[in-house]
Amino acid sequence: MKLLITMLLFAIVLVLCWPLALLILVLWPILWLLAIPFHVIGMAMQALLALVRVILFLPARILGYRVSR
Repeated sequence: MKLLITMLLFAIVLVLCWPLALLILVLWPILWLLAIPFHVIGMAMQALLALVRVILFLPARILGYRVSR
């Protein structure tokens, strides 16, 4: 569904302003490559926060605390 919406928006931009659509086609892979380090940093931060959470809740797990669901 996301791809369909993206293609529809691109078609609208292509009809209304084709130079902008061509610029988007050229710049999109470059922007995607520039965003890769931020994705890696985000995954590392998520893993670090998960580790901190596990360390903080370790005493409770040792004592047998269970979350009721």
